[in-house]
Amino acid sequence: MKKELIELRVNGRSREIAFEPSKLLLDVLRQDLDLTGSKRGCDESSCGACTVLVDGIPMMSCALLAASCEGQEITTVEGVSEHGGLAAIQKAYGDWGGSQCGYCTPGFIMTVKHLLAENPNPTEGDIRGALSGNLCRCTGYSQMYQAIKAAIDAEQKGSAAAR
Repeated sequence: MKKELIELRVNGRSREIAFEPSKLLLDVLRQDLDLTGSKRGCDESSCGACTVLVDGIPMMSCALLAASCEGQEITTVEGVSEHGGLAAIQKAYGDWGGSQCGYCTPGFIMTVKHLLAENPNPTEGDIRGALSGNLCRCTGYSQMYQAIKAAIDAEQKGSAAAR
């Protein structure tokens, strides 16, 4: 199949990439851009391991044509860091043991990033609802919820200190 030159904006940076129009976003990110944080888990958009943000909305990159993202901002887990350091959710996942093997962690982090952008003070039900599209095969989720609550607390303290 013939490749086309397409411009994608990924993690705040514009990139011109030649790829087949039928290529999935997950494959372009991993193979063409060396952004391997997003994982291929199920290949049917039901586990969430491949979640990225497209214009701020969580999307399963294993079911999204890369060419359809031209002109949109794509954020991967590699683009979550803040000011050269870990974002609150990344730090909290490490501090609270929010991941076991870590395979699903990037997808969870991207989903939580969206949740906190939309609702800086989510309830337990909001958190559980937001994460319902992400699966972890290793854990009972309790450390993840603790990490998310810790990240929310850190974000709120940071916002209060910035005032």
